[in-house]
Amino acid sequence: MLVIGAEIRIPEENMDAMAELARTMVIETMKEEECVTYAFSQDFSEPGLVRIFEVWKSQEGLDAHFATPHMAAFQQGMVALSPKGTIANKYEVSSVVDMMA
Repeated sequence: MLVIGAEIRIPEENMDAMAELARTMVIETMKEEECVTYAFSQDFSEPGLVRIFEVWKSQEGLDAHFATPHMAAFQQGMVALSPKGTIANKYEVSSVVDMMA
């Protein structure tokens, strides 16, 4: 299992457009068989900071995701939002423990 944690910083005035791009990405990505979780959220303490949290069953699933038409459209749409910076980290997870159990 893979977990992706990413951050995108964009100008505050582009947040509405970012929300539209993110909404489409979440809807389309959650249809992918290897996707477990895919979410965007706006950071409440730093305007213009968007966090992305993803969980994938396999590297093959993640690779296939990067080849989808909705990923290509998202990447193209991001150019117009003038991102100030992006960070993305991939974590390989060998076990998951329910902390609420």
